Amino acid sequence: MSEFGDAFGTAVEGGLFAKAVGRGSKGLPEAAELQAGHFDEGACLNCGTALTGNYCHACGQKAHLHRTLGAFLHDLLHGALHFEGKTWKTLPKLALKPGQLTRRYIEGERASFVSPMGLFLFSVFLMFAVFQIAGIGLSTPAQFGSASRDITHAIENLERERADLRAELSAMEPNDPERSETQADLARVEEQVTTLNSLPVMGPGAKGQTQWKSGIGWFDKTIKKWNDNPNLMLYKLQSNSYKFSWLLIPLSLPFVWLLFFWKRRFRAYDHAIFVTYSIAFMSLLFIVISILVKVGAPEWLSAGLAFIVPPIHIYKQLRHAYDLNRFSAYWRLALLLIFITIIASLFIQLVFFLGAF
Repeated sequence: MSEFGDAFGTAVEGGLFAKAVGRGSKGLPEAAELQAGHFDEGACLNCGTALTGNYCHACGQKAHLHRTLGAFLHDLLHGALHFEGKTWKTLPKLALKPGQLTRRYIEGERASFVSPMGLFLFSVFLMFAVFQIAGIGLSTPAQFGSASRDITHAIENLERERADLRAELSAMEPNDPERSETQADLARVEEQVTTLNSLPVMGPGAKGQTQWKSGIGWFDKTIKKWNDNPNLMLYKLQSNSYKFSWLLIPLSLPFVWLLFFWKRRFRAYDHAIFVTYSIAFMSLLFIVISILVKVGAPEWLSAGLAFIVPPIHIYKQLRHAYDLNRFSAYWRLALLLIFITIIASLFIQLVFFLGAF
């Protein structure tokens, strides 16, 4: 038996198995096969397991790999954006049948769709990229500083002009015919100085601003930063909104749970899938609306998308994801719209707090 086993092992290693896997214990391809850009292997090039299908049953790697530029670009798009066939299957359902998408994903049909978190991260990445390319959003801190310096410089010039006019006016005789004209010029300059001093776009050391203090250290520090340069803080608020957008998910979960807390068949996981898909859709919708505004689309179109589409979408997702009748979906929608304003307020306050440090 031992001789038969040795002979069988020799035959497998030297003949049949070597022919099946190509060359070597892991089926490494020959130079000609590499030049063609295609690995023609019979064993997994990652772990050496004999292949029986399109994927290795031991490590999950694809059976057939390509050594081409096209394959590299595919991997790049797939890794960065999940840009593959199931994206085009997920997006239409997210837009038109969000409840069905949510329910099917919860019930285990996951290989066909982009995951909620993957779609959420994609939408945030796309929002940031589109806004940067299209120039949508607030200016940069450098631009804020430049605007602030310009205003400060203008105020200084006007104050010098005001001092000159006052000196000129004090030197005039009461019956001087040019006195009324000088008084009008002085009133105009006074008005301009008052207007510029009242602008919120002021840099550090802005004049005429009072510092209100609450006695709470971190809060007073934040208020001081907003007083010193409100637009810079607004820019940081926008930047942090991208970085901390994931906070919307844990903030939303307790409120969605309140809508179903007596229904034991719905778990926190179900609510997380519902919330994440919903936020992903709203992010993509916001991108579309922002682009429409940027290109000068009619206001009624942008306003309609902003105020009509979200409640309709939430209603459809609620009804079909949780298998509700119309009445149950309607009253939950009404409550959820109230909850959304609370969630948005909490999110802005958290981002405001995190941006202060």
